[in-house]
Amino acid sequence: MVVKLADIVITAALPYANGKIHLGHITSTYLPADIQARYFRLRGDDAIYVCATDDFGTPILIEAEKEGKTPEEFVAYWHKAYSQDFKDLGISFDIFHKTSSGENKKLTQYFFKKLQEGGFIFKKRVSQPYCRNCEKTLPDRYVVGTCPHCNAEEQYSDGCEKCGRTLAQGEIKDPHCAICGTKPTTKESDHYFFKLSEFSSELEKWLVENEKLQPEVKNYVLSWIREGLRDWDVTRDIPWGVPIPLKEAEGKVLYNWFDNHLCYISTTLKYYSEKKADGRERWNASKIYHFIGKDIVYHHFLFLPAMRLGAKEFKLPEYIPTRGHLLLHGEKFSKSRGWYVSVRDFLNLFPADYLRYYLASITPHSPSDINFDWEDFQAKINNELIANIGNFIHRTLTFIWRNYGGEVPHPGKYDASDVKFKDEIANVAGNVGEELKKIELNRGLRKIVEFSKSCNQYFQGKEPWSNKTQAKNCLYLCINAVRSLAIMLEPYLPFSTEILWKQLNLQDSVHKQRWNWASKLAIEGGHKIIKPTILFEKVENEKIEEERERLRRLTN
Repeated sequence: MVVKLADIVITAALPYANGKIHLGHITSTYLPADIQARYFRLRGDDAIYVCATDDFGTPILIEAEKEGKTPEEFVAYWHKAYSQDFKDLGISFDIFHKTSSGENKKLTQYFFKKLQEGGFIFKKRVSQPYCRNCEKTLPDRYVVGTCPHCNAEEQYSDGCEKCGRTLAQGEIKDPHCAICGTKPTTKESDHYFFKLSEFSSELEKWLVENEKLQPEVKNYVLSWIREGLRDWDVTRDIPWGVPIPLKEAEGKVLYNWFDNHLCYISTTLKYYSEKKADGRERWNASKIYHFIGKDIVYHHFLFLPAMRLGAKEFKLPEYIPTRGHLLLHGEKFSKSRGWYVSVRDFLNLFPADYLRYYLASITPHSPSDINFDWEDFQAKINNELIANIGNFIHRTLTFIWRNYGGEVPHPGKYDASDVKFKDEIANVAGNVGEELKKIELNRGLRKIVEFSKSCNQYFQGKEPWSNKTQAKNCLYLCINAVRSLAIMLEPYLPFSTEILWKQLNLQDSVHKQRWNWASKLAIEGGHKIIKPTILFEKVENEKIEEERERLRRLTN
């Protein structure tokens, strides 16, 4: 009997609908969240994985203008492109929605009113940049300049990508218009602010008491709180966004960071509404995981919880798994320089499971930066996935196919090595699961690799090609170990494991199995497999050299 363990909502930071999804996005957010969601589903939890495109804000307006499209047309194009990229990479969203949806607009306006009723919204007249040349107000990313904290150049006026700090209106140094380069003048306008500073004590208490948050990230945020939080300007003078639900604020919209994380909730409510369930009740009864990259820590550890604390209706997350940046051969990704690899570019070269395997193997549960290296990728796939995991799977299946007509032999009496290997099979799912419970996905994969090494050693030690008496026990246990690998690798390699499941000629789908079943000897003697095919093809030098040469050209 399958027992539902827990209600879980997993969210991934919303991809901004403004250009290709690249490997950095996948590494920090979408892949870890997907592996975690798949593990929870296999474990028997009622886990859903939700996401949406982040559709509002000045960058959308800028790029839509450049392409001669309306903002609606622009974001619709990228929503469709992202949906296909995520599907082809095996990212298993239960729902992939939009911040521009009616549901999210409605919830955002509801939150604004709730916070205003609670006394947490106030109006203030501000001076803001204005470009005489373009004849328009220049909020946020219409203005670029130098970060006042770390002196990084060409940063947007609402936040520094290098040091992660959010910036107040007028704080950026040496500002200029992002469209024409003109130095802006100023123009006064009424804006609405959220009293973030009033939540300092509650935020500090939540951070200190929540032991499920990563200590290094938590301490970073606590230092910001103790320095003193500033109230937050949550409105913008642009035509594209969620309208402020006040008559006197006609023509103004809410800042997209006010609405985008509310889309986690509105998308979850939509999902449950379509299932005829009470979404608010399910949200508040669930464990909440928000997977993010370290560049948006400020927003998720301060703005997001403060807004929910003020509204008093939707619970805060228990977990905010935060990972660092992905570098490409030691350098930060740069779309302007072409120094990046998009998901689509990768999928045109290699199978999705190769990317999933490599990124999962090198990415710790940590905000530390990691490095994508094409030669390291080749070595990991060829020497680990293929020569270790793939080798054991293929030699087991082909030996049974060639020497036993595809029929699994019945085991006899076990010797000491058989008993030891049988015990390893019985324990491996629990050992790997302990790491996945802690969101230590790379460590979980490492334990699977270690298990496959042990499988190869057992097979080699039993020498089934020369000892027919030992061969039956060996092949019976090895085919069951292959089945165990299929289940445990499903969160990491969903495409390959489904193919393997069919080669094993097992019922249903590998995606419908249960995690603890990986420790059972469920394939009986006499079971027939189908003719095996090679799961993983070697990564050839020529392809890797082509990618290295592309990068070399960019540096010259």
